[in-house]
Amino acid sequence: MKNMFRGVTVGLVAVSFLVIGLIVASNFSMTPDTEAGIEALWTDGTGTVPAGQPGSFADLAEELSPAVVNISTATVVKEGEAQHPFGGEDSPFREFFGDEFFKRFFGDRPQRSFKKRSLGSGFIINSEGYIITNNHVVAEADEIIVILEEGDEYPAKVLGTDEKTDIALIKIEPKNGLPTCKLGDSDKSRVGDWVLAIGNPFGLGHTVTAGIISAKGRELGAGAYDDFIQTDAAINPGNSGGPLFDTGGNVVGINSAIYSRSGGNQGIGFAIPINLVKAIVSQLEEKGSVTRAWLGVLIQQITPEIQESLELKAREGALVADVIKGGPADKAGIQRGDVIVRFDGQNVESRHELPTMVAYLPVGTEVKVVVLRDGKEKTFEVALEEMTDEAIAPGPAEEDEEMKEELGFSAQNLTPELVKQLDLDSADGVLITLVEPGSPAAEAGLRRGDVILEVDRKKAEDIKAFSKILAKAKDKKSVLFLVNRGGRTIFIAVKR
Repeated sequence: MKNMFRGVTVGLVAVSFLVIGLIVASNFSMTPDTEAGIEALWTDGTGTVPAGQPGSFADLAEELSPAVVNISTATVVKEGEAQHPFGGEDSPFREFFGDEFFKRFFGDRPQRSFKKRSLGSGFIINSEGYIITNNHVVAEADEIIVILEEGDEYPAKVLGTDEKTDIALIKIEPKNGLPTCKLGDSDKSRVGDWVLAIGNPFGLGHTVTAGIISAKGRELGAGAYDDFIQTDAAINPGNSGGPLFDTGGNVVGINSAIYSRSGGNQGIGFAIPINLVKAIVSQLEEKGSVTRAWLGVLIQQITPEIQESLELKAREGALVADVIKGGPADKAGIQRGDVIVRFDGQNVESRHELPTMVAYLPVGTEVKVVVLRDGKEKTFEVALEEMTDEAIAPGPAEEDEEMKEELGFSAQNLTPELVKQLDLDSADGVLITLVEPGSPAAEAGLRRGDVILEVDRKKAEDIKAFSKILAKAKDKKSVLFLVNRGGRTIFIAVKR
């Protein structure tokens, strides 16, 4: 009897697993068929992603791989001039014995050179051999070899590069027409979407990895146009320049960087959004470089302290820390302290979004810029101009303190000598001469050499005015300073 019941139990369990398996299979059989689904999505270009988890990426990988290439580069590196056996030119031994003595016994020591090789990836966007990759893959390379999936090799030349976005366009001369990648719309990609990375990790050749989009709009400190897509699809050294596909077969990003303590994949990779590439690739082809539009403002993120000081309802937008005199924004009437909340019809949710929005547009474009000023919206018509140098160089001072402030810094009046030394327009303001480590001022980011121009949006011409304004703000949880640092202004909110 026991054996009979045991047999019945096992049978029921087996039937249960079979039923569950059928249910699971029916729920996850979402993969489009090879001839209809994938081809339709491939030619559609809308970025549409099939719902649910794909049962397999095999058909998609087979379809896309021929348009992905491996890139091998070589750079001729010359060793520094051979070291003299007894030191450099200033060596007393060399001076005493002379070069002829050493040449006689040691002979000439000629300069040597060798080739430094590196690997990367890329993808074909035109059947005539136009290929997109990362700038850092081909930068300074003396030789570039493109290897197709089937093993054919072609020398490549660089048509154009853009260091600020780390994008390069190269060209080969193929024997026949080549398969190409379809560029998608990275703005339509969503966190949680499935993505496929194809590239050349560690020089192993065509390798396919899959994952999801983990986040968007990541800043890595690489530059003003940081707007990376984060993915957990395995990306390793050698994947740089390769495509990140959505499940519709459209390129949504260029794999460019990884976050790793070991040098290998740890589930955090970053890709440049393809929309940024589409905005500049024609310029790279035509003239080899990129001319960008320029708004003429320096902006910063709105911190909780700044939000409180400016009495803003939300932290959305980009705070104008400075307006370049004579620039497009200045001509239109935008002022320091304005918060840009909409640009060319798009909402500006954070500081890092604005530079990319401007970069997408051609020079000469007229756009509407909406700002918050004193709690009210104002709209300006701005004609974008060609970008100019935006370098900021801080200039510290070396003077004694005259006043100590409760927030943890000391300051003094500006003398005519200091105005000249710091290249200031006037003597209005107070100079920070000391910031105490660990103080509220230090934690907020104030530095020695900063010149405080305003306190809570009121001018502080000198120590007397500064102290008076600060005293009136004694009940506030934070104080907003407008600071001149190296010729540019920024807002800094200091908690009490």
